[in-house]
Amino acid sequence: MADARLPRWRDSIAGPYLMLAPAVLLLVAMILVPLALVAATAFTDWHLGGGAPEFVGLETFRTLLEDQDFQIAVWNTARYVGAVVPITTLAGLAVALLIAECGRGQALYRMIFFLPSVATLAAMSVAWQMLLSPSVGAVPQVLRLLGFAPGNWLQDPQAALPTLAMIGIWSEAGFAMLFFLAGLRTVPHELVEAVSLDGCGSVLDRLWHVTLPHLAPITVFVLIFSSIHALRVFDTVAIITRGGPEKATLVALYFIYQEAFSLFRTNLAAAATILFIAVVLALSLVQLYATRAGRSR
Repeated sequence: MADARLPRWRDSIAGPYLMLAPAVLLLVAMILVPLALVAATAFTDWHLGGGAPEFVGLETFRTLLEDQDFQIAVWNTARYVGAVVPITTLAGLAVALLIAECGRGQALYRMIFFLPSVATLAAMSVAWQMLLSPSVGAVPQVLRLLGFAPGNWLQDPQAALPTLAMIGIWSEAGFAMLFFLAGLRTVPHELVEAVSLDGCGSVLDRLWHVTLPHLAPITVFVLIFSSIHALRVFDTVAIITRGGPEKATLVALYFIYQEAFSLFRTNLAAAATILFIAVVLALSLVQLYATRAGRSR
């Protein structure tokens, strides 16, 4: 009987690991191994198509930090994040509050405002490029009918990045709206009634004294979530502006793409990738901490 039970004992121990094995192998092969190779490349002088790599230590990172294009990319990315994140959060909150006050048609309104968030951004980038075209675009044509003189925003160094930020806000506000709608459903009705009995019966009073404090953890989550998404901006830049005009829309991921596949400076691209992953990982850890802190309250 001991021999008969032994295979079952082995199956009970090995079964879960065997089920996890395919996922673990994919994780190692598709993420961990490439990440390790990128990290190793960042400490060498290897260029794509060049000779054998040599270890140079932190020299690659020093060269990267002194690179003018990298500095421009970091600054443009910071400007993009600084424009997209707060407006996305405010827009998502405003739309969520309006939808929550609707007695009927909430599902329809949620679908309408969330559609840009699930649409393929690459396809939408082409659509926005056509809409904003100064010659045949619908937006300039409408502005001309209204008596305005539209410019070529995508070719203007001062207007190109704000235009891409507008597209980013349009694409990301739906996610913020869903998070805030979920948070609004958890606001206790008893608390709202208590505030009304205390003389704070107006909508603004309830918003300021009840809704916004209750949504504070969700707001922190949305801010960090939107920051991570904004840092990853690439599709609109690659399709619409390609980093131009005059490097006005050169952002971090497009800089990495150019260094790796246009200039073949693989070691600089790898070093920039490591720094980018470090920033995203730091934001993800802050998001995880904020989520756990919100649940513990």
